[in-house]
Amino acid sequence: MFTGIVEETGSIRSLRLSGSSGKIAIRAKKVLGGTRIGDSIAVNGVCLTVVSLEKDGFTADVMAETVRRTNLGDTKIGEKVNLERAMAADGRFGGHIVAGHIDGTGMIEELRKEENAVSIKTPPQILRLIVEKGSICIDGISLTVAEVSEKSFQVSVIPHTGEETTLLKKKAGDRVNLENDIVGKYVEKFICEKNTHGA
Repeated sequence: MFTGIVEETGSIRSLRLSGSSGKIAIRAKKVLGGTRIGDSIAVNGVCLTVVSLEKDGFTADVMAETVRRTNLGDTKIGEKVNLERAMAADGRFGGHIVAGHIDGTGMIEELRKEENAVSIKTPPQILRLIVEKGSICIDGISLTVAEVSEKSFQVSVIPHTGEETTLLKKKAGDRVNLENDIVGKYVEKFICEKNTHGA
């Protein structure tokens, strides 16, 4: 489990796929502290398992399906990515509950620098679970939704988050990973089952 509070930005060292799986190597520093083989690290919000550690980075297994369904497949060598270690049981809970399981991607429509506002277009199956003042995880960053329209939603990024993550460095047309608030997903499932069974 993660909180969506990014600890550092690392960079892609390599991404190799062979058949249905592959390996991704990330240059990093801060997230290596206390990390052991088998631990989870969120890379742009994607929960990955560490399979090897070096003094300046780590390698994780990645499924080809994960690369296709997230923006990891769009990344280039040297590109910055948001990193967060799994939450420690005795740690502070600064963001919201983030599983590291991406629901889909969205596309940046517009970035307004004066307000640090980012507008993201996304498919209906993701948008229906996004509510104004609710939580959304974008590339591993826990953010509050400022506004929801028919085909997109908007968030405002505080300056500190903008400086410490990759979001405000992106441009219109870039893909971002989205994870809906897990509470909303459970509520939707409960309502659907209740309507189906007539309880």
